[in-house]
Amino acid sequence: MKLLVVNPNTSAGMTARIGEAARAAASAGTQIAAVNPSSGPASIEGYFDEAFAVPGMLEEIIKGETAGIDAFVIACFDDTGLEAARCCASGPVIGIGEAAFHLATLIAHRFSVVTTLSRSIAPIEANLVKYGLDRRCARVRACDVPVLALDDAASGARAKLSAEIGRAKAQDGADAIVLGCAGMADLAASLAREHGLPVIDGVAAAVKLAEALVALGHATSKSGPYARPIPKAFAGMFSALSA
Repeated sequence: MKLLVVNPNTSAGMTARIGEAARAAASAGTQIAAVNPSSGPASIEGYFDEAFAVPGMLEEIIKGETAGIDAFVIACFDDTGLEAARCCASGPVIGIGEAAFHLATLIAHRFSVVTTLSRSIAPIEANLVKYGLDRRCARVRACDVPVLALDDAASGARAKLSAEIGRAKAQDGADAIVLGCAGMADLAASLAREHGLPVIDGVAAAVKLAEALVALGHATSKSGPYARPIPKAFAGMFSALSA
């Protein structure tokens, strides 16, 4: 089984760490490749960055489709471009946000999300409503850590994240935590031990769900809105997508 993990931002260091987390979660025999686009923002922090990340991310999905990838993981917690990616790919496409939310509902009555910056709260809340899981989420919190600070051990990012998890336990009544950024993937296990409750990393969750769908023979339905794109002319920098 071949899985492609696409980090929609252009941070190669973060992509490498995401790839390590994906491989640690994968079953024996699953081949994991982790990539990021060559163009777009260095990090995705809000709606503006997300818009410019989608074209490069879709290009990586199309390359993977040509290479015969069995399933795809979108490694941005906002599930950047997820619906468009599902139109491009034959196999399942799993967003790490949606995957983490679903896993949390299976092991906890109420969960809280701890993300990076406060500007990321609204997109996550909107996704919870879209997925029909907002009633299971106690609160979406931000620890006020920029995404790229997660790559810097001297930034104090982990301590801020841990403190926010403590507040989620005390104030929200959360009995599980969802980490709201792919760059937090390598911290999930140690934070779970520290706080004594499940801490869910969306990268690992998405990998396991992708493996399950492929093993069961399921792929994204093409009979509705995820049907193949209608052939048409694209102008300018997107002309390669024509027809």
